[in-house]
Amino acid sequence: MTRIAVIGGGKIGEALIAGLIAGGEPPKGIAVTNPDPARGQELAAAYGVVDFTDNSQAVDGVDYVFLCVKPKDTIAVLAEIADVVDENEIDTTVISMAGGITLRALEDAVPVGTPVIRVMPNTPMLVGQGVSAVAPGRFAGEEKLEQVRELLASVGTVVVVSESEMDAVTALSGSSPAYAFLVAEAMIDAGVSLGLNRTMARELTVGALYGAAAMLKETDREPSSLRADVCSPGGTTIAAIRKLEECGLRKAFYDATEACARRSKELGQDSPAEKN
Repeated sequence: MTRIAVIGGGKIGEALIAGLIAGGEPPKGIAVTNPDPARGQELAAAYGVVDFTDNSQAVDGVDYVFLCVKPKDTIAVLAEIADVVDENEIDTTVISMAGGITLRALEDAVPVGTPVIRVMPNTPMLVGQGVSAVAPGRFAGEEKLEQVRELLASVGTVVVVSESEMDAVTALSGSSPAYAFLVAEAMIDAGVSLGLNRTMARELTVGALYGAAAMLKETDREPSSLRADVCSPGGTTIAAIRKLEECGLRKAFYDATEACARRSKELGQDSPAEKN
């Protein structure tokens, strides 16, 4: 039986646990840690996993360790579990789900030769529709990479990228659900401003965005082509598109993604290992 430790029982950690179990992993083969015992007990009751408050105990003898903690805590947690990972008889793979923390920083915090994989997930994994971008470290060979890809496929799409692309991936995938939620929020408020009740405005907005995303995925057509289909000459949609362009929507997305990628890079430079 594959043994997995999920360090951090927050939203991402819980989504990963739910996906792994839905994908066929036995709950008793999954350990979860959380500093709050009540949270660990909650996850154990909901999913049948084994809960710990001690990270070192949780990673003893496991095949995979998923670090689902905040970037600022990642290196400290790795230092805490490094000796146990080194003593495991099996070749434990460490997978970091933290934004900005580089493979160099991760590998410097664990014994030499430990397979390390860096992952940028996003929150739609909570509903099985996530996108996880993975970048393997020096000691994570093709077999290890494929095994991790299979595990992460239980919560959505998995793509392999080079680490040099990770900051851009963070901006375009990791953080972008928040952009979509902001757009949805603005559309709903606009609908209310036009006289619709909030329930109706939300239903129309969510339905439109969901349908548009499905068309992008299922037709494989370029967004510009799909947009042109809706924009009749002199019509209502092209009037709205013109106003959005005049307001600088396109520039706003360029600026926002650049700011996000820049912050992702800064997080990596701020990590203790990168300063040494």
